[in-house]
Amino acid sequence: MNTPAVVTGIGVLSPVGADLEEHWSATLRGQNGIGPLTRFPAERYPAGLAGEVPGFDATALLPGRLVPQTDRVTQLSLVAAERAFADAAVNPADLDGFEMGVSTSSASGGFEFGQRELQHLWRHGPRHVSAYMSFAWFYAVNTGQISIRHGTNGPTGVFVGEQAGGLDAVSQARRSIRKGLRLMVTGGVDSALSPYAWACQLAGGGLSTRSDPARAYLPFDAEADGHVPGEGGAILLVEPDSPEVRARAPRVYGEIAGHGATFSPKPGSGRPPGLRRAAALALADARLEPADVDVVFADAAGRPGPDRAEAEAISSLFGPRGVPVTAPKSMTGRLYSGGAPLDLATALLSFRDQVIPPTVNVGRLAEGCDLDLVLDRPREAPLRTALVLARGHGGFNSAMVLRAAG
Repeated sequence: MNTPAVVTGIGVLSPVGADLEEHWSATLRGQNGIGPLTRFPAERYPAGLAGEVPGFDATALLPGRLVPQTDRVTQLSLVAAERAFADAAVNPADLDGFEMGVSTSSASGGFEFGQRELQHLWRHGPRHVSAYMSFAWFYAVNTGQISIRHGTNGPTGVFVGEQAGGLDAVSQARRSIRKGLRLMVTGGVDSALSPYAWACQLAGGGLSTRSDPARAYLPFDAEADGHVPGEGGAILLVEPDSPEVRARAPRVYGEIAGHGATFSPKPGSGRPPGLRRAAALALADARLEPADVDVVFADAAGRPGPDRAEAEAISSLFGPRGVPVTAPKSMTGRLYSGGAPLDLATALLSFRDQVIPPTVNVGRLAEGCDLDLVLDRPREAPLRTALVLARGHGGFNSAMVLRAAG
């Protein structure tokens, strides 16, 4: 039960890069991946900006039979998983399927596929609805399709906790490794950039309605007015730390050292939010003190109240300006279930290159956000331990501690 679980492979698709190294180099440059929506005409909607994965062509990256069966979110997930296997130098066909499992997160399922088939139903009748509608919209479809494609017959599951679910899924992968499993595919990818999905997000009231990509999503900024949605995320390969794995894997990126999850009470209850307690639980699980943490990757809601609550949680744990904090998702938008796994991938690359990526576009910090926020350009620093924070709509909180590979 104490076997360290380490990340040996990463597959990334993000609004600033269509692969791992492209994402990383663009992040260090502070490249903004937010721009006007192109997935559908958005002129009549009050919000029209998003972070879209550039140049993604599923027909060029996946077998032709899979494309009509799957939503864009599943296509992105399958490509990311394939890249994670390749990055770890693992051929799943060489392993016993019962020694491999899949644990992913999902916030919306296949929105675009579902909308298209419902339109067929309304316009033409039930005979025109694809048989693949039975699963292509479902939250667990990414887990299922990854499992089918790579022959994993071990534990599988999906966590539906919005951004927090991405860390919860990785924590479940860690538990499976500690119980003796050989390999887990984990993380999350989201894509909810269709009219139906957009209407649902607008109904939540959290989107920025600004039209300038450089001023729309400003976490911890005095002018923050909401977030910008994005698509993409990261799929990770997690294995037990062992001499055999170290000899085979091109790189061991780092260890999943600790995790904590809580649920915040209803606003107005008089009880405090649960994010600080989730972070404290993650540190205790990793057997670390706050002083051991070298950088915090923030949830970064981009709204005044939640930003202030997160800043207060960080300051109460580490002291005012007590630890470097970064929010590279300011370049991508919030990727929902893909956001926290992408933060994990970015943090692991920070260990590799000993540099903290920047938060972009943020100017004057809001009152109550007394943070050492890494702004505008990367900051070189000795990095051994990172804390990644994530919250989900409705009260979900999750925190994960990463430790650099020894």
